[in-house]
Amino acid sequence: MLPAHRLVRALPLLLCVLLTGCAARPADTAGPDVRRAVADWSRTPPAALSGLPLDDWAYEVTSVRRDGVRALVRARLRYRLAGYDTAPGGSERELALERDGAGDGGGGGGGAWSVRSDRPAPDALPELWDQGPVSVVRGAHSLVLGGSGQSREALEAIAAEADRAVPAASAAWPRPWAGRVVVLVPASLDRMAQLLGRPADAYRGMGAVTTGRVGAGPGPADRVVINPEGYAELGGAGRRIILAHEVTHVATRAATSALTPLWLSEGFADWAAYRGTSTTPAQGAPELARAVRRGEVPGELPRAEDFAFGGDPQALARSYEGAWLACRLIAERWGEAALVGLYERAGEEPLATALGQSVGVDPAGLTQDWREALREELGQGLR
Repeated sequence: MLPAHRLVRALPLLLCVLLTGCAARPADTAGPDVRRAVADWSRTPPAALSGLPLDDWAYEVTSVRRDGVRALVRARLRYRLAGYDTAPGGSERELALERDGAGDGGGGGGGAWSVRSDRPAPDALPELWDQGPVSVVRGAHSLVLGGSGQSREALEAIAAEADRAVPAASAAWPRPWAGRVVVLVPASLDRMAQLLGRPADAYRGMGAVTTGRVGAGPGPADRVVINPEGYAELGGAGRRIILAHEVTHVATRAATSALTPLWLSEGFADWAAYRGTSTTPAQGAPELARAVRRGEVPGELPRAEDFAFGGDPQALARSYEGAWLACRLIAERWGEAALVGLYERAGEEPLATALGQSVGVDPAGLTQDWREALREELGQGLR
């Protein structure tokens, strides 16, 4: 029952509905026709995507704004890359439509609606195909999508490296995962930044990043996004490490949650990438080694904010290196199974609990052991 004051305010509206003197706005009969035109449009993916294993391509209309013979539609695009995505992903789109005959001066009459443009919604990130034609290279364990201007030779080399990274990630993470990866190679650093919605400077000097949401449950596959400028500056070993690191993030995604410390997720990815190589701590952690030899041994494991992009590159490098050496210490002292178990538990319970159950130490004990290992391995016996 409405309160009295609200009932009084509602009476004029009620009377307007009941009395014939208050003319109702005519129903917008264009709504169904517009939606039908969008449905027809969804049956044919853009020509720029020919060659992609697309499935479940559909637009879900969320709003229609009509102005005479023109309409602006907001829609949620959903699609799946068959064989790679376990569930449809998507993005917000804005479609402009016109009624046939819009330019005949007669208001368009009863002509059919047609989609004239399909672009990212104003507050949405673009898709790779919004930047131009997409080239497709299939590897044994990878699907590489190249932006406009990327040569097939370059994409094939990245696919070959990704194919090597997938088994490396599987060996380090002996848990079920898809065992395949989608790699995006935009035309430039600026185009990469557009896809990710951040300034280009945030990724300058980086070889690649991984997108995706954390947590278990069905969801689309992650995308490894290559920075073509940073990647080109790496040698063969650097490219192998970068892609193995990013693919490990894909492999461990379902076990990663907001509880997982960043030092553990980033350190584990580096541990998986360096695992089986002859890389020494001093070789793999040069920035941290220089700091330790100056007597600047970190007092704590890297914090979440220490991994922020766009800051001091040397400090960022020390954070990644320290995280790697923490995971390396756990694997060597307590065993690889203990490190994997810690990763699984740390996504479900507090770190102190996960450490106690997996390794048998508390965070303070691990930090102390880690600092001692840094002195031993990087400080040439410094105490």
